Amino acid sequence: MKRMFVAPDPGLFRLRNATRAVLGIGLAVTVTALAGLPLTACLTGGLAALLALFTVTDPTVRGQAVTTALLPAAGLPVLALATAVQSQPPARDAAFLAVAFAGAWARRWGPRGNALGIYAFMTYFVVQFLRAGPDRLPVLAAAVLLALAAAALTRFVLWPLDRSCPPPAPPAERDVPGLRRVSLRLAWQTTAACAFALGTGQAVSADRWYWAVGAAWWIFVGTASRGETLVRGFRRVTGTVLGIGAGLPVALPVDGAPLPTALLAAACVFGVFYTAPLSYSWMMFFVTVLVGLLYGLVGLLDPGLFALRLAETAAGALGAALAVALVLPVTTHAATVDWIHRVLEGVRECAAQAGRRAAGDTAADPARAAAGLEPLLARARAALAPLLHPLNPLRARRARARRIMALLDECAVRVRALAGELAAAPAGPAGDARVAAACVRVEAAVEALLASAEPPPPAAAGPAPHPVLAQLHALEEALARLAGPLHAPPRAPLTAAHG
Repeated sequence: MKRMFVAPDPGLFRLRNATRAVLGIGLAVTVTALAGLPLTACLTGGLAALLALFTVTDPTVRGQAVTTALLPAAGLPVLALATAVQSQPPARDAAFLAVAFAGAWARRWGPRGNALGIYAFMTYFVVQFLRAGPDRLPVLAAAVLLALAAAALTRFVLWPLDRSCPPPAPPAERDVPGLRRVSLRLAWQTTAACAFALGTGQAVSADRWYWAVGAAWWIFVGTASRGETLVRGFRRVTGTVLGIGAGLPVALPVDGAPLPTALLAAACVFGVFYTAPLSYSWMMFFVTVLVGLLYGLVGLLDPGLFALRLAETAAGALGAALAVALVLPVTTHAATVDWIHRVLEGVRECAAQAGRRAAGDTAADPARAAAGLEPLLARARAALAPLLHPLNPLRARRARARRIMALLDECAVRVRALAGELAAAPAGPAGDARVAAACVRVEAAVEALLASAEPPPPAAAGPAPHPVLAQLHALEEALARLAGPLHAPPRAPLTAAHG
């Protein structure tokens, strides 16, 4: 936990984003309360604001504004549907699975589709939580609209954080047809997992079965392979267990008292936003404590509720595990190789931009290419997470994955340093020619790695090389060391020859 809160936070973005979330959600709840709406509507508004601030990740402020404006179009029809079928269990369950499929499939449209899909699914989910019928539709719709307006006001007017420090955009898929295929596969897997969770969850509890469906659906958000999904399910259960351990001594004594509940809920919201980019387990820890506080607020909290939440979460995780194993499975190896290659392509792009800059092209931007490498590196790390996990019994694969990740990190460090050196201390004419040649060698090394060939040996550094050349030489060496572990058979032991 200590490392979580001292992890690097460039520009204090996570700190500011989490603080803004607390303010935005607090404003949304306050506005809905001042409008005279009941407590359950205020809670619905708070969730709507949380989702608007959490899921909208378009790379531009304009894109974020458009996606935020579209949230009611995704949420209100689902709200009407969910309340209309609430008293008809067969129709309710079928509609829930249909919304789960559509919400997962919407990821084919990138960050905007992902945000709208999550919002639609969670709108249906909250109706199950409230057991709301058609008579409550006007109140809930009003709460959603007021809360989204408050969230938008906070994000774009009161604290326009994204204008000065935008979060890295999620990397796009390689091509639209590929994205369609991936999204459709994930949608079928997600729906199968939710169907299993729905049946198992209802067997465990006729009242809180929707927790299992929610757990199964969320486990698939941001995953692409069997291993990633299994690790995410494990982390969700782990975070839930930790949250129950903290929620019992925190939420039970508070027992819904308004002021301490509000303060502790604000702390949990901060924790969700602050830890989400770093740890799914710790994010779920704060979500679990928050759920306990909210149940106390509506007078439904008891110790058995925490145990029930754990059982339902386990049912959802089991559904996800079965789905990725049986429904159109994609191996961890295939997913990791793809993302490793995309990181290497990012390194090649940075070298190409640096070479153009050295050749006199002032429009070339190595710094931008280096920044674009960061989300690719994060996605590769997520893809490798199942192999890096301490519980992975395949020791040889774990050692190779650790070595590959370390070398990719080193490449990213060299790329960032290269961009910084070029910006701070451009070389003279003679140095430019050497830089251009070195950039060509880096590009050739990446091409060899992508073609599963041995990259050319790094050029000699020479005495006291220029700082830019020193970074390029170090990058060449890292790429050369990457060939061994990257091209070795998946189960081959790591040797000195593998770097």
